[in-house]
Amino acid sequence: MTTRHLDLGCGPVPRNPYHCDEVHAVDLALPAGVDTSRFAQANLSLEPIPHPDSSFDSVSAFDFLEHVPRVLATADGRGTRFPFIELMDEIHRVLKPAGRFFALTPAYPNEEAFQDPTHVNILTDGTWKYFCGEPPQARMYGFSGNFEMRRNERALYPEAFEPTVPLGWRREMRRRRLLKTGRLTHLMWEFVCRKPVAG
Repeated sequence: MTTRHLDLGCGPVPRNPYHCDEVHAVDLALPAGVDTSRFAQANLSLEPIPHPDSSFDSVSAFDFLEHVPRVLATADGRGTRFPFIELMDEIHRVLKPAGRFFALTPAYPNEEAFQDPTHVNILTDGTWKYFCGEPPQARMYGFSGNFEMRRNERALYPEAFEPTVPLGWRREMRRRRLLKTGRLTHLMWEFVCRKPVAG
């Protein structure tokens, strides 16, 4: 059976951290020369992921979640919507049961999380609780999905681009030293999609 991966906000070169057979992508702009059967254009702060339910074995977001707003006004200006919550629901929707979500993002309190003026969604070591657990805390904001948290940890960057490859002992020692001194800039999420298997 063919495995399928979706990379979000990837620019012209989508990543494939789980080494799936097919790689698909969604980004704000459609780069020249890409295969449009596998590369879709969408503003994921405003639009759903343009793929059917339960269509991917894995989804990734590298240096992308920090660009998705937490709160926006509704189109009529009379209410609010929560684009980050909506995106997490969309990720859950397009993942197959037990599919993996892998994300790497600069996080609080490191300055890399704040220095780029387009970073509007700063994650912390505790943000995962809004999308995992019984029930996830984001239920109060309309989140209908559910994930199991496999990893929520400070990552050695860019080594964490390959989540399935363990660090060698030298890099692991470096990661521990940087963790101890608070210099790991990125947070790594690995979630498992919890949903019933279609019968």
